[in-house]
Amino acid sequence: MKIILDDLKGPEIAALLTEHLEDMRATSPPESVHALDLDGLRQPNIRFWTLWDGRNLAGCGALKWLDAEHAEIKSMRTAATYKQQGVASQILQHLINDAKAAGVQRLSLETGSMAFFLPARSLYAKFGFELCGPFADYTLDPNSLFMTKKL
Repeated sequence: MKIILDDLKGPEIAALLTEHLEDMRATSPPESVHALDLDGLRQPNIRFWTLWDGRNLAGCGALKWLDAEHAEIKSMRTAATYKQQGVASQILQHLINDAKAAGVQRLSLETGSMAFFLPARSLYAKFGFELCGPFADYTLDPNSLFMTKKL
């Protein structure tokens, strides 16, 4: 498998992100959906990676710089056919490594509080992320949990 810095132009990533947004909208009320669409991810303060198994897109993840020392994990998604195969762990480790190399001191994320998001929360906890309060422009929301990790 290979992780690449992605330009967000391929049909495979468009399809995976559409699936991601549809799941988020089906699981969370509209005001609690913080997932970004393609245009939202095409910002100068965001770096987006995809993980490929040959020609098959296995997953994706992004880093959004909040400032020089604080970044946020966005758009973590594993393709359905690759779930439970370590794809999310590979992407998350890559994001952590890239953030460290860029001088990020704190890496944070928002995820859902519902049972649907338990696998994601477990993955983040396994990598040393701890619960925290809202950061950046987030506010307290019963449908959101916030996690952070000092690098």
